[in-house]
Amino acid sequence: MTETFALDTIQKKLVEPATSAIPIHPQALLDLPPGEAKQSLLTVHSILEAKLPAGPLAVYEAGGGSTSFLPLGVLRRAHVTVVDIDEDQIRNNDYAQEAILGDLQTYRFPSQSFDLIICYNVIEHVPDVEAVLAGFSAALKQNGLLLIGAPNPKSLSGVVTKYSPHWFHIWFYRHIRGDKKAGLPGHAPFPTHFHPLVTLSNLEAFAAVHGLQVIYRRKYESPRYPEMRKRKPMLAALIDLAARTMNALLPGKIDMRHGDYHVMLRKL
Repeated sequence: MTETFALDTIQKKLVEPATSAIPIHPQALLDLPPGEAKQSLLTVHSILEAKLPAGPLAVYEAGGGSTSFLPLGVLRRAHVTVVDIDEDQIRNNDYAQEAILGDLQTYRFPSQSFDLIICYNVIEHVPDVEAVLAGFSAALKQNGLLLIGAPNPKSLSGVVTKYSPHWFHIWFYRHIRGDKKAGLPGHAPFPTHFHPLVTLSNLEAFAAVHGLQVIYRRKYESPRYPEMRKRKPMLAALIDLAARTMNALLPGKIDMRHGDYHVMLRKL
């Protein structure tokens, strides 16, 4: 069941601050600790700014709470439509012009509606990722871009997340990351499903069959690692040791600390 969520935020305009006060980067980037995650997101931003057409943009954010990962130069000229199944997440959103309470697996837009679709830390929570991606492909304009940020199931953190109960995820967020609101309505972590298409190789194979070209991909060390090194250095040292040991024992050039990835696709 889907419906337009009746909030004052649905048709609001973004308020531009004075020129001298305009920030350069979104808060989502500023909040990342120094490391591979921040470097990759900066690269993503540069690609978006180079590849997206000039002028006003139609942007669909699939699963949108209080945080946007878009570069502010893109966000300021975009009409953002957010779809999320969680009423609290919709309520927390303060940057979208249109907010829709709906299920990504079934909600559909007219063909070729958007210049950019962003799905960030969402597909791991969806049972039917294939249905979601099919909807994305249809809604993208020709040469439109799809940005996906997701955890890597074939990593140490991915394996732990996949096979541990949800209460453990909440405990980790609260006691290791220091997020006292973790698990409360509208706050991460959310239950995970890890559909097979979350695995990057499967996702790329799906994209090739459905007319989507990979223009950027990078696995990177999860930002949880530098966070833990700062907050819980002894625990971080043990986890680093475990990851290095697994890297040495597993075949191929695998880094089990590469807990997340970015992939950007272009519709042919």
